[in-house]
Amino acid sequence: MSATAVLLIAHGSPARVEDIPEFLQNISRGRPMPEAVVREVQHRYSLIGSSPLTKITRQLADAVASLLGLPVYVGMRNWHPFIADALRQMASDNVGYALAICLAPHNSRTSVGLYKEALFGEKAPFDIDFVEEWHDHPLLIQAFVEKLHAGWSAACRDHGSELPVLFTAHSVPKRTIAEGDPYESQTRETAVLVANQTPEIGDWSFAFQSQGMSGGEWLGPTVEDTIVKLREAGQTGVFIQPIGFVCDHVEILFDIDILFREFAAKHGMKLYRAESLNDSPTFAKAIADIARTRLSVSQSCEGSAAAEKMQ
Repeated sequence: MSATAVLLIAHGSPARVEDIPEFLQNISRGRPMPEAVVREVQHRYSLIGSSPLTKITRQLADAVASLLGLPVYVGMRNWHPFIADALRQMASDNVGYALAICLAPHNSRTSVGLYKEALFGEKAPFDIDFVEEWHDHPLLIQAFVEKLHAGWSAACRDHGSELPVLFTAHSVPKRTIAEGDPYESQTRETAVLVANQTPEIGDWSFAFQSQGMSGGEWLGPTVEDTIVKLREAGQTGVFIQPIGFVCDHVEILFDIDILFREFAAKHGMKLYRAESLNDSPTFAKAIADIARTRLSVSQSCEGSAAAEKMQ
């Protein structure tokens, strides 16, 4: 009898600096990367030691599997274990139906769209359903709220005063949004939902981080510009919660913990950050609930279709 399974999909990230050139080739789909870009990415990875993205994703998969009582697989778009590898293993394990969940809650053709394209481009020998978005799921919001409340409270005590909160998400080219992409509105909605459940933080800001160098103008405001404005308003510290990411990786461990922290210090500001969701039990419950709900709907539809055929 064929099995039902869940597939968690993420960007992928190598654990070793030596693998960066191959990793970047995967991202560019074989196009040569300038040597300066390769060296810079290697430098960033060397400063954070390694990216824990794959390890954390596997831990999350184990937690979700325990909650669901179903097998949960991991497939990466740009690094091992690749999506194709996961699909082959699933076929070998006699999976007959899979629900794929991209670990990017906000729908954009620049992220979720590319993961979906990679997934269905592999032509798996079993049926796959794909979750397009889940940026407003109550348990996702609760997981962010838990991290914000705990981290912000501790940071305020350390700083000796209440800190302004800055929510961040990865930037995308402005033309992407102009073409109807829902990413910007969804990231901002997540921030609003989290802020509404933590009224103690008072006023808050939103910024886009990790802007690229190509593709035209990218979404702002930038984190750097926002830090400068907060300093000009008399603030001496800032607390960042990146709601556009669900686990630690280079955009968190380097961009925020190193780059933005150094930038803030140069402007007389101390920067604090909320812990990433990583393998948070509440976050695992969110993924499990998304899967359970979607699988229930799918099974209900299959039951109705079977009943119609029998009539």
